Amino acid sequence: MKQFKPRIIQNQKIASDHYVLSFNAPGTAKETRPGQFFKIRVNQNYLPLLRRPFGAHRIIKKKIEILYKVVGPATKILSLKKKGDILDIIGPLGNGFTVAPGACHRRIKDPTQEILVAGGHGVAPLMFLAEKLVAEDKKPIVLIGAKTKKHVVCEKDFKRLGIKVFTATEDGSKGYKGLATKLLEREAKRQKLTIYACGPKPMLEEIAKIALRYKSECELSLEAYMACGIGTCLGCAVKTTGGYKLVCKDGPVFKAKEIIWEQ
Repeated sequence: MKQFKPRIIQNQKIASDHYVLSFNAPGTAKETRPGQFFKIRVNQNYLPLLRRPFGAHRIIKKKIEILYKVVGPATKILSLKKKGDILDIIGPLGNGFTVAPGACHRRIKDPTQEILVAGGHGVAPLMFLAEKLVAEDKKPIVLIGAKTKKHVVCEKDFKRLGIKVFTATEDGSKGYKGLATKLLEREAKRQKLTIYACGPKPMLEEIAKIALRYKSECELSLEAYMACGIGTCLGCAVKTTGGYKLVCKDGPVFKAKEIIWEQ
């Protein structure tokens, strides 16, 4: 982890309320792993006071990309940043996804199918993961769940990697009408899976149940409000089989079987 102040290369709107922001950070790009995140100070004055967390979306050589959605004052300020503006960033932070080397994967007698499940904006860290899996000679499947077709993000980017992508929308305007978890269960019935997921809590809880039901290995990237991002404030605690852990420091990626879902 380190603090650095890069200049913005690009801050482009790509979909409804969604932007991709990029900057160069050679050393940081090399050490960042899928699932890790950065804390960005979006303004130089006291409003907003706290840095905001953003997952690493893509790493292209020395360039880091952040995919974010405008949901409040902080992300609105970030969306107005221009090329050449300076950012104040801390990271990479947290623990990311587990990606086994491709050579080992090919030697497994009973190989599993990697499947990535994104709910809404949860697609953000899964692109980096997908690129890493493809680089390891794996062929993951991607499931994208969204409210409507206008909220489906990154479908074409996944397909450019040669990945099969299936979409589910709540209103049926694109792909399967319903939830992405239904598509996941369909795949779990057909073959043995290794599941990686990011999205809203209800979706992740259902994915954890599916993983348990079909004895699938599963890693979940949890979303939480983070004040410090380094484990000091204790504001992002989650209950696990090993006691309370912090999303920012121990996560944001956890084994699904670790999480105790609060009722």
